[in-house]
Amino acid sequence: MSASSTRSRLVLGNWKMHGSLAQNASLLEALRDGAASFGPGVVGVCVPFPYLAQTQSVLQGSPVAWGAQDVSIHASGAYTGEVSAAMLSDFSCRWALVGHSERRTYHGESSEVVAQKAAAALKQGLTPVVCVGETLDQQTAGQTSQVIADQLAPVLALGAAEVAKMVIAYEPVWAIGTGRTASPEQAQAVHALIRQSLSALGCAQVQVLYGGSVKASNAASLFAMPDIDGALVGGASLVASEFLSIAAA
Repeated sequence: MSASSTRSRLVLGNWKMHGSLAQNASLLEALRDGAASFGPGVVGVCVPFPYLAQTQSVLQGSPVAWGAQDVSIHASGAYTGEVSAAMLSDFSCRWALVGHSERRTYHGESSEVVAQKAAAALKQGLTPVVCVGETLDQQTAGQTSQVIADQLAPVLALGAAEVAKMVIAYEPVWAIGTGRTASPEQAQAVHALIRQSLSALGCAQVQVLYGGSVKASNAASLFAMPDIDGALVGGASLVASEFLSIAAA
């Protein structure tokens, strides 16, 4: 049995800043009903903070887990606009995205802050989904390996016991929302590097997801790669049939 066959699969949707109560209702109901044949923990959605209560109400009791798109490094206090891990736990969140490229780019989040967010999530029993990835300029300059290593370093420094409870998501920035997707072989090469770093820490079984214009049409070829354990899905997660097709792949 190969190592990849012993790791569970996971497809997570990231709604980003999309949604409304009316739109969400039909989407969540379709996901709930369409995922009835999936086992628990295979499919999840990370939704904007205001919609966590709605998401919990519709999805509770279904195989679809849910989570948030960010989490504060702080447990509580005078941090206007921040949302703590304990607050997310109140809504039975399972996941918290940390270090998404849009947070790194638009909010100046360093890899050290990303590691702090991952640690804060873990303290509340949440699974942090740690996102890493390179820009087009970095890829063109042959810097992918170094960029990924630098982004992972503060997270891996938290230690094997903590890293073992995380999920890693490789999302090449040049492939997010652009329609461009890394070829399965390109994605696999980076996933293999990430797996090597995890293995060196004794955490080879941590799930590593691919994110970047994943669609039903390319999901199966990506998932066939030995070190790709699933996907972090952006735009396609807003269409129930497309998202469920990706999960079925």
